[in-house]
Amino acid sequence: MPRSSASRRIRLSESEGSVPDSGGGAAPATEAVPDPRHFWREAFRTVRGETERRVAPLSAEDQVVQSMPDASPAKWHRAHVTWFFEEFLLRRFAPGYKPFDDRFAYLFNSYYVSAGPRHARPQRGMITRPGAAEVTAYRAHIDGAVMALIESTNDLAALAPIVEIGLHHEQQHQELLLTDILHAFSLNATHPAYDPRWRWPNGAKAGTAASVPVAGIHRIGHDGDGFCFDNERPAHEVLLAPVRLSRTLVSNGEWLEFMADGGYATPTLWLSDGFAAVEAQGWSAPGYWRQIDGEWFSMTLGGLRRVDPAAPVCHVSYYEADAFARWAGKHLPSEAEWEVAARAGALADAFGIVWQWTRSAYSPYPGYSVCEGALGEYNGKFMVNQMVLRGSSLATPAGHSRASYRNFFYPTARWQFSGLRLAQFDD
Repeated sequence: MPRSSASRRIRLSESEGSVPDSGGGAAPATEAVPDPRHFWREAFRTVRGETERRVAPLSAEDQVVQSMPDASPAKWHRAHVTWFFEEFLLRRFAPGYKPFDDRFAYLFNSYYVSAGPRHARPQRGMITRPGAAEVTAYRAHIDGAVMALIESTNDLAALAPIVEIGLHHEQQHQELLLTDILHAFSLNATHPAYDPRWRWPNGAKAGTAASVPVAGIHRIGHDGDGFCFDNERPAHEVLLAPVRLSRTLVSNGEWLEFMADGGYATPTLWLSDGFAAVEAQGWSAPGYWRQIDGEWFSMTLGGLRRVDPAAPVCHVSYYEADAFARWAGKHLPSEAEWEVAARAGALADAFGIVWQWTRSAYSPYPGYSVCEGALGEYNGKFMVNQMVLRGSSLATPAGHSRASYRNFFYPTARWQFSGLRLAQFDD
């Protein structure tokens, strides 16, 4: 696998009648395609092919393992995103469509209660059948049916939004496929490499630029015609107190200083729930770090590697990020502060290296509403008890980043490619 997520660069929002979304980090625009059927065929083929490219280094045994309840087997990811197209597109729009296997709806539905009963999430690793080869056949069955539907439909305008959200949904699972297999490999004493050639993407050096001031009334959220998830709308105005955001990400070297200063053993730096997690889970370093003969190593997609002090810190939870900010005498930025600075081009490495924790709780924007039906369960019902991350990571597929994108995880989560940058309020 290349150093980042070097999938073919295609922007899914550039169908006929739409305009590119705004925000740094998104893939360069493709040339306008006069035939929307051709566009959607190529977009579908590209995204579906990227999933298979990412799974290619994995064995059949790799694809079935589930290392914790929050993770899913690679085989399940491949089948779930396929079920999504079958359930929301083919069953509703393809005349005479015959499902590959009616039993798969139970196995590969995730959390869409309105779509029917589901296999329990913590037990996805128990699904040894269908095997990886049969899942490949399932994907081929759906690919053929979707391509035929795009070619034959008389109402492409009705289908396109479902195809589009299905492709963005699959891109999200492409990232999860890598984070989940890395977690599984981290528990293997042989330290297997997903790709021995993998390297951290190059980024800006920590502390090489002054902080960036933001203040005043600004508009955030998605306000264009290109694709966005419903949690990015509606765009609205926010008032920001004067604050300075670091241009660069916090580095491993800075985190080592935090550790050496007793950061993990100082309860006054931590939120109460955060320090309880430290004690319960035995945290003393970022996720996947281990000390060998006095040196720190980290499990990566390339296997076990020495920790590079100059690289951005990764696999830290919100609780750890918050404690580090307090130790540094600073804060985490809010998601609004982050978005304003990113839109201004003022943040180095805003995209493509690590997601960045913010101090913002994941909640609906003013005036937010969900769409009708099962797809309304995509984001809205999770808007409680989670924190927002902004940007994108080295595992995020090309074209899937934008300044308004809102990722979200529980504050204890460490298995994502998550890091941080700091903010400081003027005295």
